[in-house]
Formats: sequence, C-alpha cells, structure tokens
Amino acid sequence: MQAESVFMSENVFTGTSDEALPLAICVRGGLICAVVPKGEAEAFIGPSTRVEDFGDAFLCAGFHDAHVHAFHSALYSSPLAEMFLGESEADCVARLAPLAKRKPHGWLLAQGWREYRWNPPVLPSKASLDAAFPNRPVALYSGDAHTLWLNSCALRELGISRESVPPAGGSYDVDEEGELTGIVREAAAMALMPRIMATFSDEEILGAYQGFLARLASLGITSICDMALSAEPGLDFVRDDIYRTLEGRGQLTCRAHLFPTLTRDVSRFESMRDELRGPLVQARGFKQFFDGVSSQHTAWLAEPYTNAHFEGDCGRPTVEPALMRDYVMEAARRGFAVRIHAIGDEAITQAIDIFEEANARFGAPAIGHHCIEHLENMKEPDVARLAKTGIVASVQPPHITLDPGGPERDLGDERCEVMWPFASFLREGATLAFGTDSPVVDVNPWSGIYTAVTRQDAKTHEPTGGWLASERISAADAIRAYTAGAAASAGRENEIGKLAAGMWADIAAFDRNPLVDAEQCPELMLETHAIATFLAGRPVFDSRKA
Repeated sequence: MQAESVFMSENVFTGTSDEALPLAICVRGGLICAVVPKGEAEAFIGPSTRVEDFGDAFLCAGFHDAHVHAFHSALYSSPLAEMFLGESEADCVARLAPLAKRKPHGWLLAQGWREYRWNPPVLPSKASLDAAFPNRPVALYSGDAHTLWLNSCALRELGISRESVPPAGGSYDVDEEGELTGIVREAAAMALMPRIMATFSDEEILGAYQGFLARLASLGITSICDMALSAEPGLDFVRDDIYRTLEGRGQLTCRAHLFPTLTRDVSRFESMRDELRGPLVQARGFKQFFDGVSSQHTAWLAEPYTNAHFEGDCGRPTVEPALMRDYVMEAARRGFAVRIHAIGDEAITQAIDIFEEANARFGAPAIGHHCIEHLENMKEPDVARLAKTGIVASVQPPHITLDPGGPERDLGDERCEVMWPFASFLREGATLAFGTDSPVVDVNPWSGIYTAVTRQDAKTHEPTGGWLASERISAADAIRAYTAGAAASAGRENEIGKLAAGMWADIAAFDRNPLVDAEQCPELMLETHAIATFLAGRPVFDSRKA
C-alpha cells in the first residue's frame, strides 16, 4: 500500500518495547498503516509519497497530558494575566508591575504564590496589595488554585464583607479583630472565579487558547485531558464552546478530551458526548473532587496531620462520601467513566472502595476507565487494590518536589514511605498516566519525565539521590505514561499513544534520545526540544521552518 507520508529515524520509540529502533512510520489517511524497518520502507513509497528522514532524532507518539486545566493554562500563559512563584509577599506584589503596565485598567489576575516556600512561611494579606493598588481589584490565586489572595478593592467589587457567609467547604479568613485578611479558601475561592474571569471577553480567551495550543505543539504534545477545576456545578471551566469554535475554524492542533464536573444532572455531559463526535474533541467522562491539598491541611487523612492545627486535624472530604458514591454509581450505571481527585490516604481508600463497588455492580465503564487523580499519600495495601480494580493512576511527577520537606512536615516520615509510588504501581500492574495539572506546574513534559526517572526537582536537581529513590522508573516507562498511559486515562488507548498500525499518526520528533540521556546524564533530558510535531500526519509544529 502506497503511503501518503513516511517518517523515519534511527531512533523510533513505538512504545511497544523499551528500545528506540531504526524504523519507518508509514501514514495514510491520517492513520499509521505500517511501522517497518527502515530498509523496508521503499515498499510503501510511491511518486507522491512525502518522505521525511529525521536522521538520528528521537521519534515517539505525541505526548498526551493526562491532567490539564486548559482555560487557566491558556489565560496565565497569555498577556492577560501573570504566572509567578514569588520569593515573598513583597516580591509577589512587585511582580504584578508588568501586568499593571500591560493592563492599565480593570482587574489584575495572577497565580502561583506558595507561602510555605517563603521565609517565614506565613500567609499574605490584603494590606500589601492595598498599598500598591488601592484603586484596582487584584486577585492572586495560589499555585494549587485552592487559595485566593485579594485586595480591599477586589473584596468590595465582589461584595464580600466581614458579615459575608462563605459557601460550604470554604472560608473567608479574618484576623483577631474579625477583619477580612483578603485570604479566601477552597470552595469560596472557587466560587469567586467565574465572576473574576468574566472580566475577559470571549475573543480574549479564544486568543489565549490559540497561544496555548501553539505552545503545546512546540513541546510535542498532541493530546490533553481538560479537567474540571472545581467540585461545584458551573465552576469546571471546561469550555467546550471554545473547542467548537477552534475546530470549526480548523485551528485545533491537539486532541482535547473533556471531563466536566460530575453532579446529579449529567445532561450537559450527555449533550457534549452526543455532539462532539469528531476525532479531535470528545467528552470522555467526569471529574469530581474528594479532598483538597496536604499543604493546606485540606487533603483527607485517616489519622491527624503530624503538625495538626487542632485536635483531630485530618482534613475533610470535599464531597461527602455518601454523595460521592451516589454520583459514581449513577455514572457507572450509565457506563460513564469517572476521575476523582484524591490526595490524602483516606480519600484514596474511599475512592477505591467506591470504584470497586461500581465495577462489581455495573462492570467496567463502556467508554474509558475510572481514574484517581494525584494519589499522593497512600496506604500501602491500596497500591495493589488500585491495580486490581483496574483504576488508572493519573499522577503528576513535578508535584513530588513542589514543597521540599512538606510531606515530612505535614505527614511524618512513616506516612511518607508510600507517596507517589510510581514503580510500585507498575510492579502491581496498574496503568500509569502522566500529566502536569497545568497551570499548577508548567506543561513541559520533560520536567515530569526527568522527575519520574530521578525523583529530583527539575530546577534544583534536589534531593541528592532522589526522594524515595526506590520509586524511580525508567525513561521508557515514563514516556509510556505520557503517551499510552495518558491515552488510557481518556479511554483512547486503541487509537493514540503508540506508534503502531491502525493508530492515529500523532508523532513527535525530538533532538535528543532520552533513553540514552537517562542512563548517562539525566539532566540532559531537560535540554530536549521538539523538532516537529504531527497530528494525524499533519504538521502542527516544525522548528526547522521557524
């Protein structure tokens, strides 16, 4: 069969073995029709076949980020807002200056601050923002988006006073005099997000998505799972309308798998599922939240935090277990897959319990797989239970080093022995799916691959020897988690994620061989750059033409 395109290299990683081999990928109609040794490629080459020989470049399936919040990733990577860590409260305020210059009127929005990394590690207050911006509303979401820092002008704009009652599961912090500090937490922070984001026009947001898609393509990313941001109805920011517009304009350069919030009313999802049937945009399941994050003591633990803030400080479920069970059972009855955010050990245990019951009653989902997202602090027996139940372990390697010393501080040494157990998941036979949780961490997959291989931070290369080094995995396994594993999290493992006949020709070419670098000098993986990216055989990025 004559191919329309043939892509070849001395180092093609199909994902079906641990090696990169001299192969040719033959493509017709957007699908791979054959993967053969380079010497056999002539049989597929005709007068009109486009042949690209990438020499010794590394070719693999396009990367698939299994956990992205696309709306906010697009927004914070655009000129409309800012993304920064900040070394202190004052540093964060100072870093708003470029945004204020670009946007001389209206709201200032940023994300990224993490007070537990400051010295001293204390929460900021509205006072510092008020001093710099007395007449403009300012909203700064924390790096994990679970906490919001507002100035007085923003509080007034949002109608929040010391008498205001926060929504269930959230809080408005006050000082000893009962005055608002400007810190808003969890459900209350999420509830305010639509009102803040409404200050941007649809055209501005559309432009931000276009910029974000261009960045994904430049990193070799051809698929994402766009995940609901909040447990509350109407706050998921899964913008199917934006994807429809981009697809209609022929400007969609990656596959988008949508996971809106799971509630009792599944009509929105069913409409999306029925209407979005093309190969590029599909609604593949639901997302819900069982808890928060350990650094804020909102992750749900079986036993109190080691540095408990009060007696019985175990965090709490974001959604009551009985309600979560009802949600999942109804989705499972209809054959729908569910993905649950669970970080604390008790949240993870109960999520597995619920999925076990759902499988026993209704079988595996008709489309896709149930997943647990993040899986940070686990009870040892739950690693095997998760694998046995067929739950996909959807994890984000860069999270391991976001808070150096934080797990030991919050959970103690004993509970830290089973955290982000990548190697254990694989030994038990679980499917491992990698993502970033962007914009919580940058969407570049090589940082995650490096951390999975070394258990070290991609910027500092700490700790020496790796954190829980026994859970390191090979570069081949890490790339599979970012391709085939992530495809499984979207229920598309038979269509994307490997270079094999019958799969979509989603291909990325890179200038370095990470399999060699991982063995010789893992830091070199961080210097890997995409040469070209193809979606269904169509070029969506080519650095050679830049």
